[in-house]
Parts: sequence; C-alpha cells; structure tokens
Amino acid sequence: MTTTVDTYWRSPALGSPVDLDLPGGTVRCFRTGQGPAVVLVHGVLVNANLWRKVVERLAPEFECVSLDLPLGSHELAMGSDADLTPSGLAALVLDAIEALGLESVTLAGNDTGGAICQIAVTERPGRIGRLVLTSCDYRENFPPPEFRSLNEAAGKPGGLETLLAPLRSPAVRQLPLAYGRLAKRPLDPRASDSYVLPPLESAAVCDDLRRVLAGQDTAYSIRAADGLRELDRPALIAWSREDAFFPAADAEALAAALPNARLEWIDDAYTFSPEDQPDRLAELIAGFVRA
Repeated sequence: MTTTVDTYWRSPALGSPVDLDLPGGTVRCFRTGQGPAVVLVHGVLVNANLWRKVVERLAPEFECVSLDLPLGSHELAMGSDADLTPSGLAALVLDAIEALGLESVTLAGNDTGGAICQIAVTERPGRIGRLVLTSCDYRENFPPPEFRSLNEAAGKPGGLETLLAPLRSPAVRQLPLAYGRLAKRPLDPRASDSYVLPPLESAAVCDDLRRVLAGQDTAYSIRAADGLRELDRPALIAWSREDAFFPAADAEALAAALPNARLEWIDDAYTFSPEDQPDRLAELIAGFVRA
C-alpha cells in the first residue's frame, strides 16, 4: 500500500490517493473522513471524481473511500492477465475493502458500478453491511442498448480509439451521444478531462477498457440479481427519476427483490446523480447509514 500522486486531476475533496496491491492488480483509491466506512464505486469512462461532491458532504461524519477502478478513466493500467470480467472487477472492490481493513461497509454504486456492487455483495458479502444502488445496470439492461456502440467498437481493431477521439473536444463531451444525457448539468472541465483523456493518451488504459467492455455479459448481472433475493443486508435504492438509460421499473424491481430495501427518488437529475444532486444523494446515504 503506497501513497501516490495523480497525473490527471482528482478533486482534493476525495482525500489522499493510496495504491493498493491486490491479487488482481494495483488499484488506486482515495480516502478521507472518519466514522462508518462508505465505499463508492463508479462506472465506465468515469473515475473517483464522480463522487467528489458527495464525499465533500459525507466526510465530516463518515470515512469515504472512492475507488479508481480500471474502467477506462484510470491511470494505473492492469496486467495483461488481469481478470476484467464483471466478477473480476467485483473482486477488486472486495479485495480493496479487505486490504484497507474495513468491516461492515456501506457499498454504493452508480451506473456500471451498481452492477459491480450487486455482483460483489452476492458473491462475497462478508465485509458489506449495507448496499446503496443509484441509477445502474440491472438484469438484462447490462449495458443499456444506447451504450452498446462502445462494446461493438471494442471488438474492432482501433474501434475504441476512433469512437473516443472526438471527446478531446469539451463541447462534444456535452452532447447527448457523450455525457449530455448522463449528467443534466455541464461537467467540471477538470473532471471531464480526467474521464476522457486516459484512454486517449494511454494504449494500456484503452486496452483495459476494451477488455472490460468485451467481458460485459448479462449472465453476470442476471445471476447477481437472482442472488439479491437472498440478501439480508439493508439496501437503499436512490434512483434518478429522469434517467434516460436506467428505467424507473428497474428501481422498483430492485426494491421489490431485495428483502430489506427502501426506494427513494432523486428529482432533477440524470444517471450521474452524484454530479447533479449531491446534496440529496448525500442526505439519503447519511440517513440510511445512521439508521
């Protein structure tokens, strides 16, 4: 476990970066605050910065651990033999929690990170005390149809590089075909740089993303969804009411499937509720953990 420095911007609100040498590879995380631990998991083509506004609000009362998973916006490329299937990514999350010595954590996920959290909590729930799912993949909606052009591009030589190249332009990033339907408000340019530049400037990072996309399979998400029916941990479903990719019906199905869950709606937000409504999301998480 070593402290390191980022090349791409990470919000100071996230805390100090720490590199964890895990069985599956080296993963960077950011740690700040004191109190019950909340571990935050992002999705494809974002990183720990997604949670910076929520962390700023939670850190006075909770220990916040924000992971930089190898989902395309990371800096530490994985080895060529790393398991980047959904189960392999869930193992990275679980191994990070163990390496940090955390117990009874609140595990929170957004977008693809929500699917990873579902897999993690159904495969090795021992250190997870509570589950928070914001708008995310569920069952057959993994990935949503609108994102499958990424998976198709990943299967073609040079396809990902060609598809992502226009994102060098900040104006393009705000278009509906990029981040414009994920975040309702314009992204901080420093955060969006940290999302799009790593796979464009590092062939190894882009290869990690390619393998992640190639490994996405509904067999993983359906198996996890079935396992949630046996989960005895408290769960909070905090879903964006205006989400364009993750339907309200999935939020309701998750709340019905989990034996000990409650559903809360987040208004005036798209998928990236940590970006759009950090006050509301932080309030929901804090109240859930206190309870």
